[in-house]
Amino acid sequence: MTKVSSTARSLRQLYFTRAGFSITWVILVALFAKTSPMLAAILLIIYPAWDVCGTILDIRANRVVPSKKPQYINLAISSIATFAVGIAIQKGMPCALTIFGAWAISTGLIQLILGLRRRKLFGGQWPMIISGGQSMIGGITFILLAHDPSKGMSSLAGYAAFGAFYYLLAAYGLLRNDNATAK
Repeated sequence: MTKVSSTARSLRQLYFTRAGFSITWVILVALFAKTSPMLAAILLIIYPAWDVCGTILDIRANRVVPSKKPQYINLAISSIATFAVGIAIQKGMPCALTIFGAWAISTGLIQLILGLRRRKLFGGQWPMIISGGQSMIGGITFILLAHDPSKGMSSLAGYAAFGAFYYLLAAYGLLRNDNATAK
């Protein structure tokens, strides 16, 4: 098994894991965000915290690319966002949603960059490229809707649902490319 093939398999497994997390998060937001402000706040903190974990797993999985600078930048941004959202919640949901939006914009840009870099090496990255662009647009939306938390939280569920969909598509793309390479 080549390093590229091994990395593609690791990324595929990571994409499935990230999709599963996002689906679970969407369900929790749909069930509890409107009825439990405390749980909504916790979910808002958990999402960028999970991105920290996902990025660490991505760094470990991606052995082929010599420069992991985008991942390390994402790791720093998501770590800062996790703490910033936690602090901002004390000032109110609009402040927290604004910070979440800024985080979505910046991590979307990094996801877009990583997708563009990885498409030549692994293929199957167009969903990650689209997802990165959509994350940037979502971030702008969160900022614009920040003062209407009921709409802001519901838009977060859609954001995460699309993220899960794109992770599943990317995992499938890596699987298809891996199967085509094996023949």
